[in-house]
Amino acid sequence: RRWGTAVKRNSMAIRTVTAAAGALAVALSAGACGGGPAGGRRAQYAIGFQGPLSGADQRFGLDTANGARAAVERANSSGRLPFTLRLVTADDSGDARQAPGAARRLIDDPDVIAVVGPLSSDTAGASEPLYSQAGLLSVSPTATDPRLTGLGFVSFYRVAASDTAQATAAADYAAKALRSRRVFSLDDGSVYGTALSGAFEKELRARGAAVTHDAVESTGSYTAEAAKIISGKPDTVFYAGHPQEFASLAGALRAGGFTGAVMSGDGPADDRFAAAAGAEGAEGAYLIGPCGGPPGDPRAAGFVADYGRVTGGAEPGSCSGEAYDATTAVVEALRALGPRAGREAVTQTFASVDIQGVTRRVAFAPSGDAADTTVYVYQVRGGRRHLLGTTAALTGP
Repeated sequence: RRWGTAVKRNSMAIRTVTAAAGALAVALSAGACGGGPAGGRRAQYAIGFQGPLSGADQRFGLDTANGARAAVERANSSGRLPFTLRLVTADDSGDARQAPGAARRLIDDPDVIAVVGPLSSDTAGASEPLYSQAGLLSVSPTATDPRLTGLGFVSFYRVAASDTAQATAAADYAAKALRSRRVFSLDDGSVYGTALSGAFEKELRARGAAVTHDAVESTGSYTAEAAKIISGKPDTVFYAGHPQEFASLAGALRAGGFTGAVMSGDGPADDRFAAAAGAEGAEGAYLIGPCGGPPGDPRAAGFVADYGRVTGGAEPGSCSGEAYDATTAVVEALRALGPRAGREAVTQTFASVDIQGVTRRVAFAPSGDAADTTVYVYQVRGGRRHLLGTTAALTGP
């Protein structure tokens, strides 16, 4: 209800966006930056990036922005494009209250032809009414709330699998690979956490597991909660929330003597969890989510090299590959249109993009959901995440 009025996803809705958005599209079609060349100059496009470039999730935001930047640099150096690209960033600090302002900055920049982001479900929900009204394509690498593609946002797409697909995959892994029969499922009380834990619990019960649920808002200590969990004698604990809280919980469970499987959804599925939990607390934890692991995939060596060139040799972060794929998909839509594209044409053309990315096949259902719903499993060993594989490969038919 806080996400504004839904707009229908169809071509008529796109054609009837506000007059201001239409004027921007015309300007982009005619000008030297957003559209065709003037006076013989090479056309230029700006791709926007919206994400947390400050605040608690800054590292995640920077890693993802660098994935987008690597794709832009790769496109510019490819020699395949009749235009050049640049990346324009807008910081929302990972805060839904700041997200509309960040979106507005990109919308009001006439050079911006499409946006990669926002990254979280909350910031996407707060921004998408504005992007849809402006007819500006918005491709999130990581926003997973299933409801985002059911609210009628005409220009919203996502690369990663939704929480519904993630919950099904996590339940499969728990039931088949871990042979979980008594599961304690805990969430942080957030919109994200409750949606993911609820879907996970439903899927597990359908597979015959006994499930106990609890919700605990962010707290400095999980000692009491860990004792409560251990007293119920589960064989598996699942957490739906964010890295710092999962780190505290995992540490408290291990300190309390819990020897069963500890697993989480995609919120903590990056190296921040292992760093916060410490070697003892994090060791053996399973992290399940839709972001792939290009650093360990020989097929993604080109992307890893591209990322290193824009970061001075750093390795990609947990969802850098998804941002690279989202940006590459935008570039593909621009390439198909040529040097005189406008925002509306890009949004319409993007619906038919179908490419092989570094993390997955990048194609979309009519709703804007990812067609490829691959979910990955990592395990923490020696203080680092190690990719075990996809849930489909690890659980079998």
